[in-house]
Amino acid sequence: MPDQIISQEGYDKLKKEFDERINVKRLEIASRIEVAKELGDLSENAEYAEAKDEQAFNDGRIGELMALLKNVTVVQNSGDKNKVGMGSKVTAATEGKTKEFTIVSFNEANPSEGKISNESPLGVAFIGKKKGEKITANTPRGNVIYEILDVK
Repeated sequence: MPDQIISQEGYDKLKKEFDERINVKRLEIASRIEVAKELGDLSENAEYAEAKDEQAFNDGRIGELMALLKNVTVVQNSGDKNKVGMGSKVTAATEGKTKEFTIVSFNEANPSEGKISNESPLGVAFIGKKKGEKITANTPRGNVIYEILDVK
């Protein structure tokens, strides 16, 4: 699996979740399991079963986060305000509408807030382009042409 690129902010977010799950969540679940064991028959103990399920989910997520943190490359915005890169705020126009996008890593993407992944079709199309250029993005609703109005 090739490394995915991620912003420092995105890396910090993953690392914080990882630390929280290892140092806080894991202990909380272990405590819940101990309390549930004291309630008696484990075969009919809903609290115990629920805590064990949560433990399995938490441990699975810890494994995912560990793999992600090992296989990402942290990149900084190039600082070139003329060229779209990680962290760039792009103002673009399509079909008479102006939209603003921020190019972020995969784990920070939130299209409803205008945060698009550098790995998304639109993100890939924007990366490396400059103000005044037109790009074509292959989106689920077909090819969409954007003109880049500004890069910050």
